[in-house]
Amino acid sequence: MKISSLFTTTLLAAAIGFPSLANAWWNPDFKHRTQVVLNTTAQGVETKEALSGVVVPVRLHSGNFDFLGAQPNGADLRVVAADDKTPLKFWVERFDGANELAVVWVQLPNTLPGTDKNTIHVYAGNEAAAAEATSPALFDGAMAAAISFAGKTGEPAADASGQIASASPVTREATGLIGAAAKLDGQPLVWSSDKLKAPGNGPYSVSLWFKPEAVSGTLFKQGPLSLVIDAGKPAAQLGATTAAGGELPTSAWAHLSVTVGNGKLTLYVNGAQAAQADVAATGAPIEGALNVGQGLTGLVDQLEVATTVRSADWVKFAHAAQSADAKLVLANTQTPETAEAGEGHGEAGHFAILVDNLTVDAWVVIIILAVMFVIAAWVMYDKAVLVGRADKDNLKFLDGFRNAKDVLAVSTQDMKHSQLARLYSAGLRELNKRDVGKAGSPPLSGASLDAVKAAIDADLIRESHTLNSKIVLLTIAISGGPFLGLLGTVVGVMITFAAIAAAGDVNVNAIAPGIAAALLATVAGLAVAIPALFGYNYLAARIKNISSDMGIFVDEFVTRVAETHGAR
Repeated sequence: MKISSLFTTTLLAAAIGFPSLANAWWNPDFKHRTQVVLNTTAQGVETKEALSGVVVPVRLHSGNFDFLGAQPNGADLRVVAADDKTPLKFWVERFDGANELAVVWVQLPNTLPGTDKNTIHVYAGNEAAAAEATSPALFDGAMAAAISFAGKTGEPAADASGQIASASPVTREATGLIGAAAKLDGQPLVWSSDKLKAPGNGPYSVSLWFKPEAVSGTLFKQGPLSLVIDAGKPAAQLGATTAAGGELPTSAWAHLSVTVGNGKLTLYVNGAQAAQADVAATGAPIEGALNVGQGLTGLVDQLEVATTVRSADWVKFAHAAQSADAKLVLANTQTPETAEAGEGHGEAGHFAILVDNLTVDAWVVIIILAVMFVIAAWVMYDKAVLVGRADKDNLKFLDGFRNAKDVLAVSTQDMKHSQLARLYSAGLRELNKRDVGKAGSPPLSGASLDAVKAAIDADLIRESHTLNSKIVLLTIAISGGPFLGLLGTVVGVMITFAAIAAAGDVNVNAIAPGIAAALLATVAGLAVAIPALFGYNYLAARIKNISSDMGIFVDEFVTRVAETHGAR
């Protein structure tokens, strides 16, 4: 989804026809927000008409909302229009801080066609905020019933206003399409109210979500109006009129809608018109009890009945919004800092969004990797300085050693970083023990020369250990960094998929933020390993050269001593 700017044009201002820049933040007491963008362009879910009073469910999860920063019961939730001024009506169907899942129904002021700037903001992160009084009665005046099946198993299913309830208890599935869903067992769910009626030729609209197990039966029926499923194929019936078309996917959620009005009986399947038939001018009124699920097994969610003819754009938008269509709905979490950075949609804004979506386990891994990086950087700096000074002093000492006529009279002054100077001093110490170079001292025997060389070799090994000390920390960073980062990514992906599975919200907007944030752990591991790898190879080559120089020097020194002071 391409979004040219998240804050340049507000939803409310666009509705009345003039642009206005959005404020930076609605209330500074709220520390984070989830921005929800509904794209009605051809790149999203295209609509041709402006829709007013549409109510959509906003799904919140660890990938797009900071549950750790919000109150455990969601009391600090607030919903604001794109202008960051206008509070919007909302109702929380579900808020599970422990499992980091929530469903918030929001009434949109206006939904404009052909734009990617239909934006709302869900604010949270204020510990002092008290819960607002909210009501599920959010829908427009034409909505006769909107039944979300929120509640517990055994309770009747009430509509959004709480006025219409099923006559019998409803068995629920906790993870339905949106929130809880009703389980069908072949016996119909029944609702009855004087609000659920219309003339025989409408206007009237009925829609619901259905996930079938048995694929033949009556999905809903009220008077002469019914929707029948025959071997997975739906057909709307109004008296003797039938509109049949489309096919239900197997074991998957499908959105079905039937409208009566304007002389037409229209059937929609998953937001698209599947069939249409002409309706007689007169007929039996649509009234009486509404029966859902006669002879069917499966799940039902979000049953809506309206005393108007919902347009094709309305049905398409409702289907996409309630299913969280990835082309329509984009949601991400923001802080005041990331919101400001995200105005230009630059790389810094994207990176900040990823950081905001990091889980606790990913943070732990990244902090460990940060410590490893600091240690590796310190080792590389320390060793680079050491070998640089050593090379400089070694060259200075070698120049004096090779130009000295007396092998026992080479100056080591101001060469404290030279390993060769220290090996030379060790050799002199051994020679002084044998009074070499003093008047009347006997020449060195072969055994004495071997003893001197052995003593110098011992110091050579100690110098090598000093040069290579702490290098193992670089090898740990090289080999351990990527694996540690991969661990953080795998755990983060597991948590993301577990949350998506629990929410029943399978779309790219639900998956992408969590996975992208989890991948930051792998990036952090590589960011530790790659510099450490380059530094290790560079230092290893320099240390190898110094070690070779030390071995050559020992042989050269012992040879010159043997030549000058050895037995002939």
